[in-house]
Amino acid sequence: MPEVPDEMALLVADVYEAAGALRRSGEAIAAAEGQTQARWQVLSVVSDEPLPVARAARRLGITRQGVQRVANELVRDGLADFRTNPDHRSSPLLVLTDRGRGVLGGITDRAAAAHQVLAAGIAPADIAAARDLLRRVTEQVRRQQGE
Repeated sequence: MPEVPDEMALLVADVYEAAGALRRSGEAIAAAEGQTQARWQVLSVVSDEPLPVARAARRLGITRQGVQRVANELVRDGLADFRTNPDHRSSPLLVLTDRGRGVLGGITDRAAAAHQVLAAGIAPADIAAARDLLRRVTEQVRRQQGE
């Protein structure tokens, strides 16, 4: 079996480092609106269309139980509601309230401003090339895992 190229190993390490830094940044952005990154992600995933918790979890790539816990908190805090699912009575749809949309809008505005700062001095073509490379690496990983 051929050796893993050193550059690929370094890229993987860099991606994990970047992910950690971006996660911490996301937590700070969400915290400025009184939220956590987990709550931000759930608010965001159901912002375009109401979803059952299980489908929201699949889209986020996390456990249904974790999303259920966050969804229950969002409902408790008036940021979301559960609505009857006409396709499946035992899987209600999670939908944002007007207050939830407002909170998500505040977080999104803060994130957009942070992204402007992050992108300063980086050519758009370099960002596009990095995105392309990450998508290709992700696809390779998925193929390797049989997804």
